[in-house]
Amino acid sequence: MVRAALLSATMLAACPAAAQAPLANGQPQQDTIDSVVTQLPRTAVPRHYAIEVTPDAPNLRFSGRVAIDVDVVKPTDRLVLNAKELTFDSVSIRAGSGAPKPGTATIDPKAQTVTLAFGSQLAPGRYRLDIAYRGVIHQQANGFFALDSKAPDGSPRRSLFTQFEAADARAFVPSWDEPDYKARWDLSVVAPANLMAVGNMPAARTEPLPGNLKRVTFRQTPLMSSYLLFLGVGDFGRIKTMSGNTEVAITMGRGNEAKAQTALDAEAQVLTYYNQYFGTPYPLPKLENVAGPGQSQFFGAMENWGAIFTFERILLDDPAITTDAERQAIFGVQAHEMAHQWFGDLVTMAWWDDLWLNEGFASWMANKTTQHFHPDWGADVEHVASREEALDIDAFATTHPIVQSVRTVEQANQAFDTITYSKGESVLTMLEGFAGPDVWQKGIQAYIAAHKYRNTRTDDLWHAVEQAGAAGITQIAHDFTLQPGVPLIRVGAASCAGGSTTVSVTQGQFSEDKPDAAPLRWHVPVRAMTLGGAPMRAIVANGSGELKVAGCAPLLINAGQTGYYRTLYQPDQIAQLTKAYASLAPVDQYGLLADNLALASANYQPMAVGLDLLAAVPADAQPKVTELAVQEWSALYQLFDGDAATQARIAADMSARFGPVLQRLGMAPRAGEPVLEATLRPVLIRALGRVGDQTVTAEARRLFQDPASIPGSLKSAWLRVVAENADAATWDRLHALAKGASGAVERSTFYDLLGRTRDPALAQRALDLSLTDEPGPTISSDMIGAVANRHSELALDFVLAHLDRVRQLTDTSGWSRFIARLGESSHQPTTIDKLDAYATAHVAATDRKPIDQTIAHLRTRFARQARLQEQTRAWLAAHAS
Repeated sequence: MVRAALLSATMLAACPAAAQAPLANGQPQQDTIDSVVTQLPRTAVPRHYAIEVTPDAPNLRFSGRVAIDVDVVKPTDRLVLNAKELTFDSVSIRAGSGAPKPGTATIDPKAQTVTLAFGSQLAPGRYRLDIAYRGVIHQQANGFFALDSKAPDGSPRRSLFTQFEAADARAFVPSWDEPDYKARWDLSVVAPANLMAVGNMPAARTEPLPGNLKRVTFRQTPLMSSYLLFLGVGDFGRIKTMSGNTEVAITMGRGNEAKAQTALDAEAQVLTYYNQYFGTPYPLPKLENVAGPGQSQFFGAMENWGAIFTFERILLDDPAITTDAERQAIFGVQAHEMAHQWFGDLVTMAWWDDLWLNEGFASWMANKTTQHFHPDWGADVEHVASREEALDIDAFATTHPIVQSVRTVEQANQAFDTITYSKGESVLTMLEGFAGPDVWQKGIQAYIAAHKYRNTRTDDLWHAVEQAGAAGITQIAHDFTLQPGVPLIRVGAASCAGGSTTVSVTQGQFSEDKPDAAPLRWHVPVRAMTLGGAPMRAIVANGSGELKVAGCAPLLINAGQTGYYRTLYQPDQIAQLTKAYASLAPVDQYGLLADNLALASANYQPMAVGLDLLAAVPADAQPKVTELAVQEWSALYQLFDGDAATQARIAADMSARFGPVLQRLGMAPRAGEPVLEATLRPVLIRALGRVGDQTVTAEARRLFQDPASIPGSLKSAWLRVVAENADAATWDRLHALAKGASGAVERSTFYDLLGRTRDPALAQRALDLSLTDEPGPTISSDMIGAVANRHSELALDFVLAHLDRVRQLTDTSGWSRFIARLGESSHQPTTIDKLDAYATAHVAATDRKPIDQTIAHLRTRFARQARLQEQTRAWLAAHAS
């Protein structure tokens, strides 16, 4: 899943798993896990589901029937399944060819279970369980849901999709809805004859039915977990090609076929690479990616086996609005979700504690694949940016280990976070560097071959890589996955003799909010070099070590930026690196700058150290490095909200530094320009526009006279500048553009812009509009989030005053993080009290993590603000020229 799930709210227990049954068709019938977290009694194991659903899309409801082949493994008079928002019409069970025995259904809404009682004991053996039931179709992206859009002729159309991760399959079919209960699935749908139906597998047959309906029955799936089941029904178009023996396809709203070609080309290219890399060929006959309009506060794409679901805004290439960065993201998201077809679908984690085995690995593989096919896109630097996201979260006491404990609804929702994705990716990059790419790949291939169609835990991966030749990797992996936090490598004084530099290092722990706490210990793989010299590798263990590096030039720790730690240099060492900054590789420029600004912000060194590096970024730096510099200057600008004089000084510096870069690139795209220059241009436009650069704001006003003339790849950037500086008349024009937009992606972009204004009265108008039916149920929460970016307190107060209504506009899986994000940009300490009061009233004590993380960030920011302002003012005064 691309992030941005539901489990029982009761505490779950670790219970013995059912024994593995013999192989069938080369696939195991049940995973062999000695113990695994479960909500359900281990009295029965499903083997096969045959489901037929009949949606009533206009009335947002559906009916279903399911026949489940189940092995009762312990004597019992009842079966307990997962069920959510379902009602039951009939239940019966029979053994073999025996007569059906009727049963009763008792629903426990809080536990999300149904207990089927049969009045007498069921002896161990094979049974057929038949259930007729009814359910609801949601308008947010969880369970079985509807998304509305416009057909090519402008008429409204409604499409249906499913989203089951982590545990919403139970809202579609009563089932054993836990990942280690793998089974085979036969799925049928009764749908209008003029609509297309899509499932995990190709259609086996289509039968006409009375009433202008049809029944589509899909081929049986391989053994898989319930959360990977998929159904889509709608007015779809489809384009396809062959990649080896596999049909690859993109399915989208009819009329958008031309916008899907970029994604189809990427899909075919990546599948060939993955078949080779993983060593086990993709096992299904087709791999489809289904585009849906709208959006979610919880996720962007989902790896349903053979039928990936992705929102249009990150799958379709719309020349009217898609930016160059978004075009690159189409490739990256495809690569992420396709990696899941092996890591997650073919081999599945046993429980959500090991979710990172899915998400961290898919993020790592997507970056690796991007570097392989598109080395000019700067994915090596993008990896460091992802690492920085993780380090920022992981340095607070509110963090958690990569392998975490998941026991409640909210904990499951929160597991899909930056630690799982970005820290997971970063640690895997570091471990691949330790093992070596060839040994690492050999271990991954062995892991997949040994565990296909099964469930695993994290140690299964480490054992496979260690057996492939990476001795000692398990210890390093345990240190970085089983405990939280960020190692800090402190560099001692260096000496050079005989053409080599010797330096002692000590290992502590970098912390944003508890710097005096007793540091944890890690086995840290360190890669060091002197500038221009050969790199060396060493493991820093037991808190200290000595490095001997070839050469006597300035010393660079974490060369190549593959390590997951921060580095604190001696003052003379960082001064030498600052002087030599322009000669560093872009990936090291990025990492060194981000590292030292974070260390300065957290008071491990003066702010001037980081600012000197920021000032050393060359005017012709690699565009990804320039992007970071722009972001850091923008953060300094925001640091002085309320201090107009200092903000004016910083704005002038930004115009002087980055205005010439934008002029060199040009205000419009150039034919044949380098990809990274194309992606840098909108970054510069947005940043300079936000601080009021006169050249940029004047150009934005000129272009807004004829919005249709703005190049599609820059439309959102230029209109962002317009929106932020809008008066009432301008806001009304933007509103008219939003209402008149024909494409779903363009429409959602324009409504988002309405929330970007700096005028609080117009921001309030955007909030009020979000509660109407006009934007659409999946767009409104994004508008509220856009307002919170600049008017955090206004947006938070609005949501707290309209909780019930806003909850209807946000998917349940993303709700807790949505509330937490509203407060992230706040400048008022009272926001902490509001968030805490909300959590106390509405959130279980065990489920407060996102809100507690935001509170910790706010407290830290407020506590250090005066120091950072004072040191930054002093630096600005010393660099007045």
